[in-house]
Amino acid sequence: MSSLARSSTIMAAGTAVSRVLGLVKAAALAAVVGLALASGNAFALANSVPNSIYTIVAGGVLNAVLVPQVVRAIARDTSGRHGADYVDRLVTVAVLVLGGVTVLAVIAAPAIIWFFGGGLLGTPLTGAQRSLAVGFAYWCLPQIFFYALYTLLGQILNARGSFGPYMWAPVVNNVVALAGLGTFLAVYGGWADDGPGAGLEWSGAQVALLAGSATAGVALQALVLLIPLRRLGVRLRPRFGLRGMGLRTAGRVAGWTLGGVLLGQLGWFIVAQIASGISAQTPADDITTPGLNAWNYAYLVFALPHSLIAVSITTALFTALSASAAAGRTREVVASLSLGLRTVGIFNVLALAGIVVLPVPLIVLVSGAPEQSRAVAPVLVAMGVGLVAFSALALLQRVFYAYEDARTPFLLNCVSVGLWLTGSLLSLTLPLQSRLVGVGIAMSVGVTVAATLGVVLARRRLGSIDGVAVLRTHARLVVAGILAAVAGTLLSIGLRGDGVTGRVDAALVLLLAGGGMTVVYVLALVVLRVREVAPLVARVPGVPAGVSRWFAPTPPDQR
Repeated sequence: MSSLARSSTIMAAGTAVSRVLGLVKAAALAAVVGLALASGNAFALANSVPNSIYTIVAGGVLNAVLVPQVVRAIARDTSGRHGADYVDRLVTVAVLVLGGVTVLAVIAAPAIIWFFGGGLLGTPLTGAQRSLAVGFAYWCLPQIFFYALYTLLGQILNARGSFGPYMWAPVVNNVVALAGLGTFLAVYGGWADDGPGAGLEWSGAQVALLAGSATAGVALQALVLLIPLRRLGVRLRPRFGLRGMGLRTAGRVAGWTLGGVLLGQLGWFIVAQIASGISAQTPADDITTPGLNAWNYAYLVFALPHSLIAVSITTALFTALSASAAAGRTREVVASLSLGLRTVGIFNVLALAGIVVLPVPLIVLVSGAPEQSRAVAPVLVAMGVGLVAFSALALLQRVFYAYEDARTPFLLNCVSVGLWLTGSLLSLTLPLQSRLVGVGIAMSVGVTVAATLGVVLARRRLGSIDGVAVLRTHARLVVAGILAAVAGTLLSIGLRGDGVTGRVDAALVLLLAGGGMTVVYVLALVVLRVREVAPLVARVPGVPAGVSRWFAPTPPDQR
């Protein structure tokens, strides 16, 4: 196995393990604070803000500006020290700046909760819910520093050719957080057992255990990377001085990328504003009105097929796209883009059918909270409508990045986020229970329009995107998806899928109805001769070689 293949396998394994543990962690957290309870919304806000602040303040700068400079410094250092002087200075200034930002954020925790928690829309959290959110924030905001440190140390490892630790470190985070959640459940019980999550009266110890263990996981995720760094001979030492580091030039180059980061966070910020406003106007014991925590769980399920399938395919194709673009081989770029769109569509159309037909069992399987899951299901469906376009947009943006064009992806993000924000603000006219459904629909509309525009711009740049083949394949996939959805609906009705009472019921419905949908979908692909499936089937271990030919039409000269 080549070193590249080995690294890819290690990274993929780390990502897969982390995703599985992330789902288990989400299930444990739902047992503590539920999906649509006021305490869950307070924790969701406090625990999401650090990631948002880190991304705004440092995430884009580290990834788009500083990391490329590290790679160049290591590459041009002929002393055998792998750019140690530059790396030491970079880490020193990052630690000082980010440490200062984190301290200021902790001091300003009450103002931050007001700002992110509905304050700008005039419906901030109040009373006990605000106090609880602020209490969580004091413990969660230090995550800003450790998220940044994790990114910086991980990218230094990547620059040295060590890719595995960066992808496996989140596993440590999930294990620590799970240990904290398990301890909480053992000591205080879950919301369904009248534990603290059922209300807003939390003790300082309970707040510290839940939020503190979350922060401890993020901290260890970053600090564990010091071990592989030392094994590579990297001995970080305080070193001061920014002169000659080339940051001014790097900042100009990465401006469009940083703009895209800010746009992405603007979308989340509006969601947090609206969702927190909903929580502020909802009684603490209401479990039928989805808030920020419900949005997070719906997005977790929505993003799973994209992160597991689309991201893997897009990442694998990006190397070929970049190489072909650099060499001026436009036909190869078109071929890679067409293949990526068609292949991702195969998986996403089935995933979309599953989200539309089985949203309640999907969320119950993760949360274990049937009644609250029924309130969250419409939000998931609203998001899910845009799943195919969501992944297509990500792939189209990679094409422009392959040509070192960051401006066009930024403009596409402007369209997507702009429509999302407009629709989200219009959703404020809806009843409280329907507002996040409106936000989800707005997100789907935004990515669909942006993806359509991306197709137009890609065709203008490349001359063609093999549009006939892409449309033909997707038309067949839609037919297969509709047939699968009909089958899933009939099976779900027979199994009373919307009436599941727990994880066992949900798993049974997903196994039988979801399995039936998959069988119908695959059979439809065979009948419709969706040839893009053939190479995928051929790579599945244990499948006879002749099976893949079922999907590919016989060439005319061989009939």
